[in-house]
Amino acid sequence: MSIVMTGGGTGGHLAIIAAVKQKLQEEVIIYVGSTKGQDKQWFENDTAFQATYFFETRGVVNQGGLGKVKSLFMMLKATLQAVKLLRKHQVKVVFSVGGFSAAPMAFAAKITGTPLVIHEQNAALGTLNKLLQPYATAFISSYLEESPIKAYPIKEVFFQKARVRTELKSILFLGGSQGAKAINELALTLAPTLKCMGIGIMHQAGENHIGTIKNAYKELGIQAEVFGFSTKLADYMYKADFAIARSGASTLWELSAMGVPALYIPYPYASNDHQYQNAQFLVKQKLAWVLRESELEEETVLTLLKSDILSVSKGLISTIQKEGSKEIAFYLTQI
Repeated sequence: MSIVMTGGGTGGHLAIIAAVKQKLQEEVIIYVGSTKGQDKQWFENDTAFQATYFFETRGVVNQGGLGKVKSLFMMLKATLQAVKLLRKHQVKVVFSVGGFSAAPMAFAAKITGTPLVIHEQNAALGTLNKLLQPYATAFISSYLEESPIKAYPIKEVFFQKARVRTELKSILFLGGSQGAKAINELALTLAPTLKCMGIGIMHQAGENHIGTIKNAYKELGIQAEVFGFSTKLADYMYKADFAIARSGASTLWELSAMGVPALYIPYPYASNDHQYQNAQFLVKQKLAWVLRESELEEETVLTLLKSDILSVSKGLISTIQKEGSKEIAFYLTQI
């Protein structure tokens, strides 16, 4: 008997699978994702999985009329393949983290009567997860009171490297592996003042923007550590005393677990405005700050940087629950 882990497309989805699979070392686990998005980049050569499969699928919601038809046909074909895989590997449970990558296997679980456990990363439910919630054996979300597990699944390293921030010596700009234009522009705007304040800069500019951003810092006469995709985000977060970041769920919870105070700038086109809702979860507890892209002004951000980061850092560390990955993994083995 085996466990299928499915879903992805974005790093936020995939980080959940990466965290939970670490706690399933005694189980036979299989990953099923899509050829689109970051799925293959994360898991194609991951030996923790007995097998990995990547279906030809793509999102449906943002497609035009003919595009939707083609996407649905691809989804149907992949679902039939998923049904065969469930039988081939004698799957006892499917763990889905959502995203279009998860659709074929999640639908196949429903068709075959295979238990389906869903993890929703965001405060606002994703389209697929909302559709499948009534059919799930369990629906896990750190934002829902009725969730059987409240702790968010994060790799242990983010808890191991947690520390209380007492003063602002370094700042981390996080736009994701693809970068974020608004955050890149804000970083360059703030850079001269940060230099005068003696604050070091680390900047995830995005794979396609590294050269441009490095040159911009060079022209400003400022030393900054610029990077794109990285498997060492925990190291960057550890060195940071403050972060300015998108508020995708994994980024938000990882920064929080490490005790990093942050200003969140939600991606304005995220479905159901889920990134803003994610950030609000912490803002309401006075453990973070959030600004829309339209609200970004240099003086406003500089004022936030003078906030009491010590109390926020302590609050984050004492609030964020540990063992989410372990609890989910144990739950999956007991079905």
